[in-house]
Amino acid sequence: MDQKIKMLFEDSRSTDKERMYSSYLAILEATEQPVDWAYEVWDGLVAGLGHKDNHQRSRAVQYLANLAKSDPDKRMLEDFPRIWVVTKDEKFVTARHAVQSMWKIALAGPEQNELVTIHLSDRFRNCEEEKNGTLIRSDIQQNFRNIYDVQQDENLRQTALQLIDSVDDPKYKKKYKAIWK
Repeated sequence: MDQKIKMLFEDSRSTDKERMYSSYLAILEATEQPVDWAYEVWDGLVAGLGHKDNHQRSRAVQYLANLAKSDPDKRMLEDFPRIWVVTKDEKFVTARHAVQSMWKIALAGPEQNELVTIHLSDRFRNCEEEKNGTLIRSDIQQNFRNIYDVQQDENLRQTALQLIDSVDDPKYKKKYKAIWK
C-alpha cells in the first residue's frame, strides 16, 4: 500500500471533519476497483465495526463492502456476521449506511451473493415492526435492484418481487415495486 492510501486511512479517523470526509470519499473512490492492499487494512476495519464512534463503524462497513471485490481469500464469508451486526446499529443512520452497502458484498462472488441475499431477505420479512422498517425495506429492495442491474439474475429479481408481494400495505407495496420499474 502506498503512502497516500495510508494517509487517507489515518485522515479518515481525524477529528477534523473536512479532512475526515474528504479522505472517506477518496477511500471509497480508491476501492471502486480491486486493490492489492485490502488485507493490509482489513483487520483494522473489522475491529472498527465495534468502535465506540458510530461514524467509524459506518465507514468500516462501507470500506469493507467496497473491498469485498479485493478479497480472493474470501475473508468476507467469515467476517460477514460482524458486518451484519452494524445493519442493526443503535444509531439508525449507521445501520442504514450498513444496509445500503450490502449489495457491493454480494457482487464479490456466488457465496457472498447467497449470504447477502439470505440475510437481506430475512431482514425484509422481519423488519416490519422495527422503527423505520419501511425505509429498511426500501433499502433492501434497492440492494436487490443494484445487484440485479449488474448480474441480471432473474432468480434474484423474482425473490425481490415475491418479498414485495408479501407486504400487506398497498402504499408501501407500490413504493417498493417502483424500485423495479
